[in-house]
Amino acid sequence: MDAMNMRGFVGHDEEPVSLHGRRAVALGPIGSIVEISGAGAKVRFDGQLLAALADDADPSIARSGQVGSQIKMKAGHWWLLANIRSLRLETDGEGVTAEIDFLGEGREDTATLGIRDFRRGITHYPAPGVRVHPVTQQDMREMFATDDRPHVEIGTVYPTEDVRGALYVDAFLGKHFALLGSTGTGKSTAAALILHRIRELAPQGHIVMIDPHGEYPAAFEGYGALFDVENLAMPYWLMNFEEHAEVLITSEGSERQRDLDVLAKCLHAARAKSRMAECVPKLTVDSPVPYLLSDLLNFIVTEMGKLDRAGDTGPYMRLKTKIEELRSDPRYTFMFSGMLVADTMGQFLGNIFRLPSNGKPISIIDVSGVPSEITSVVVAMLSRMVFDYAIWSRNETQRPILLVCEEAHRYVPSDRVQTGAAVRRILERIAKEGRKYGVSLGLISQRPSDLAEGVLSQCGTIISMRLNNEKDQAHVRSAMPEGGRGLLEAVPALRNRECIICGEGVSVPIRVALDTLEEAKRPSSADPSFASLWQESGGEAELLGRVINRWRRQGR
Repeated sequence: MDAMNMRGFVGHDEEPVSLHGRRAVALGPIGSIVEISGAGAKVRFDGQLLAALADDADPSIARSGQVGSQIKMKAGHWWLLANIRSLRLETDGEGVTAEIDFLGEGREDTATLGIRDFRRGITHYPAPGVRVHPVTQQDMREMFATDDRPHVEIGTVYPTEDVRGALYVDAFLGKHFALLGSTGTGKSTAAALILHRIRELAPQGHIVMIDPHGEYPAAFEGYGALFDVENLAMPYWLMNFEEHAEVLITSEGSERQRDLDVLAKCLHAARAKSRMAECVPKLTVDSPVPYLLSDLLNFIVTEMGKLDRAGDTGPYMRLKTKIEELRSDPRYTFMFSGMLVADTMGQFLGNIFRLPSNGKPISIIDVSGVPSEITSVVVAMLSRMVFDYAIWSRNETQRPILLVCEEAHRYVPSDRVQTGAAVRRILERIAKEGRKYGVSLGLISQRPSDLAEGVLSQCGTIISMRLNNEKDQAHVRSAMPEGGRGLLEAVPALRNRECIICGEGVSVPIRVALDTLEEAKRPSSADPSFASLWQESGGEAELLGRVINRWRRQGR
């Protein structure tokens, strides 16, 4: 179709095309559909009209015709909206071919010639040759309008300047979410922004965040409870048998199975000796019943003394040595202190899960000071307790809990990466079953290609910031729900604090410029400035003294 015919698209009942100083409802078509598929189509634009439209200063006209922008077309009495994925100049130099992805449909508003009652997905398909129109700012507002569902606004929708992008909280949390982005793209600040918006909407919520770098206490001071190795006081007896095994057993192969058998027998005996055991008719090695480490050691020594051959004492000696090591190492005091034997389970869960929240619904668990050997076990314990609490409280008034894991690829890595079995197993289970019990999972990662693909695919909403690695881009694209994959072509070109959101938490896939978060609510994740800091000098001796003191004390 030549350019002259393209300009003759205006119908008998339409006003002539005018691209300067006219309202958007007077705009005629700018192209037509040349090919249709199930999820998208190909459109041929008039290149001159497209260029003029991009330069138009009329504020009522959205910037249609750009990659990532929207266009609309008629199908009966319905307007279909689509997103432009790519543009290509034809050999004639005047036509432009675009690939588009359908977003949704709305009824024709006869009064304004715009869209009303927009809904996601399409049930009416246009035919080849149907005219394509630019969208107006009013169309965009209708498309991204929030209904009566609870929602939070987090930024401005591209390519508009005032249309707000919102997350539907119930769908966003109820079906899990992932926040992905390369280092330095504003990922931590984006996480803080979203959690602050949710906190403002639901001040009596229950949010547990695993923070491996100590970035978030600065962002949520005064808005929640902050825990680290100084005040976490996590009782060791809350570990189940699998977590006990990860901490206490270091052997491999056939020796590991022997060690597991010994540990199971002695641990059950130590729990059975507790005063609370008589209140638990079906006591197992997994029962969260307080016991003394000294009792566990005594049972190990007693069982070892019953042996006739010295060669059989290997499993007992390995367990005894490991337990004594944990008791004597000050780095493990937050978990293996003798003060943690009393039945403080209710108090501990109440503090961690914010029950009651008292208007401070967020718990930040700073595990940066936890010894690396047991970090995965600590995360496994916290995650499992969230899930177990949700299961055993089903007949009560529900208190849904959001569990957010920063650096999630550490805990649920892809199959090619080895990690603690306990933490991976419980997070995978939460991803698959958590929504049935009121447990929401939020995964934050800078390396989505290192995340288990099955877990990422369980996230109903994916928020992708700029990803520089092609492997990461491909991994996210494969996990992206529905029509958002075309939008992901823009991921490498996103600016800092920009993201693409697809899935259940938004009305349609959108590109959003995130709001600026107040300085006091930002995480302490800013990169140091080498250029400025390397121009300063003085006080190095005192600095070294303070650092070495904290280093030796293993405390802050």
